Amino acid sequence: MKIVGLMSGTSLDGVDAALVEVTGAGAGDVQARVIHALTVPYEEGQRAAIHDGILAGTAEALCGLHADVGEWLAAAVVQVCRAADVDLSAVDAVGSHGQTVWHRPPAGGRRGATLQLGDAATIAERTGIPVVSDFRTRDIAAGGHGAPLVPWVDQLLFALPDRARALQNIGGIGNVTRVPPRGSGEAVFAFDTGPGNALMDAAVEIATGGGLKYDRGGQLAARGTVDEALLADLLRHPYFAAEPPKSTGREEFGRPFVTRLVELLEPEGDQDWMDLVATLTELTARTIADAYRRWLIPLGLDEVVLTGGGAKNPTLVGRIGALLEGLPMVDGAQLGVDPEAKEAVAFAVLAWAHLRGIPANLPSATGAAGPRILGSLTPGAR
Repeated sequence: MKIVGLMSGTSLDGVDAALVEVTGAGAGDVQARVIHALTVPYEEGQRAAIHDGILAGTAEALCGLHADVGEWLAAAVVQVCRAADVDLSAVDAVGSHGQTVWHRPPAGGRRGATLQLGDAATIAERTGIPVVSDFRTRDIAAGGHGAPLVPWVDQLLFALPDRARALQNIGGIGNVTRVPPRGSGEAVFAFDTGPGNALMDAAVEIATGGGLKYDRGGQLAARGTVDEALLADLLRHPYFAAEPPKSTGREEFGRPFVTRLVELLEPEGDQDWMDLVATLTELTARTIADAYRRWLIPLGLDEVVLTGGGAKNPTLVGRIGALLEGLPMVDGAQLGVDPEAKEAVAFAVLAWAHLRGIPANLPSATGAAGPRILGSLTPGAR
C-alpha cells in the first residue's frame, strides 16, 4: 500500500508528511519505504490560531480550527504527492494524527480524554483518498493514556538483533521508547519524559517579542547560566516522579507554564533571558536523563537514538550526553528514515494496521486494558 502519514506535533512548527510504501501481510513482516517526505511550515497566523485554540479556544473557535487544520493537512497530502510525482489516485490511504489541542491523562480514578483537530472528511474530500484518523481515543476508552502510540511502529521497524536501544524523540514534548533486542521476548517500554522544546521555545518567543521561534543551535542557552535554585524548584513538579505509563502535553508544559515563570522572575536584560533559556534547556536534559536512570537503564540499554527538533540543539544534546556519560548517543539518521519524518512514517504504518485489522497499541506503554485496533476510517471520494 502507498500511504501518506501526517503529523502535526507539539512543536507547532508545521505539518510533517511522508508518502510511504508499506508492505507485508502482518505485523511480523511489515516493511516501510519512504518514497518522499517533507514539512509544510505553519505561517504565523496558523501557529497563532493553534496556540489560541490550546490556551482559550471557544466552541466556535475550535469548530473553525478543526475545519482549517483539515484543509492544511489535505494541502500537505497534495504537496508531498506532487513532490514525489505520484498521482493522488495511486495512494491507498492517509494516516492523519491531527493536531492535539488538549490531552488529559487518566488520573485519580477518572478516565483520560484527548482532542486532536483536523477534519478527516475534509482531507478525504480534497484528495479523494480514504483517511484513517483519531488514533488515540480507542486506547483511552480502554483505560489507557492514548500515548505514546509510535512505540508499536518503533518495535516493528527499528529493533536490532543484538542491542536494546532507546528511541528518544524531542519535539515540543519529549518521549522515549525502549526497543528490546528483536526476538528477546521483552516488552516494549515507552512514556513521555516531560518537556522537550516547548518551554525553551516559549521563552525565546516571549523574550524576542516573536522575532525568534526557538533557540537556533542552542546559542542562547550556551550563553546563559543555569539558575540552580529555580531548576531545583522546577524538578519538583509531580510529573517527573510519577511512574510510567504516563503522558503529558502543552497543557502542562507549554506557554502558560513559561508565562507564569516570567511573571515571577521578571527578567529585564538579555542575560536574564539567556539564563532562563539555559535553565529550561537544563530542565529538559535533566528530566530525560533522570527518567533513563530510574526506568530504562535498569532494564539494560546499549544506545540512545535522538530524533525531533531537539536533536538539532547541540547545547541540549551535549547536556543529555554528559548526564548519561558512557551511554552512546546515536544520530537519528542511522535509523534509515529521515528523523524529521519518523513520526509521520509511524502514522502511515498505524493506518496500514487499521486497514489490516491489526491492533497497534502497546498496553505496556499506554496502560490500556488490552490490544486495540486504533483509528476511525473516513471513506475517500472515489
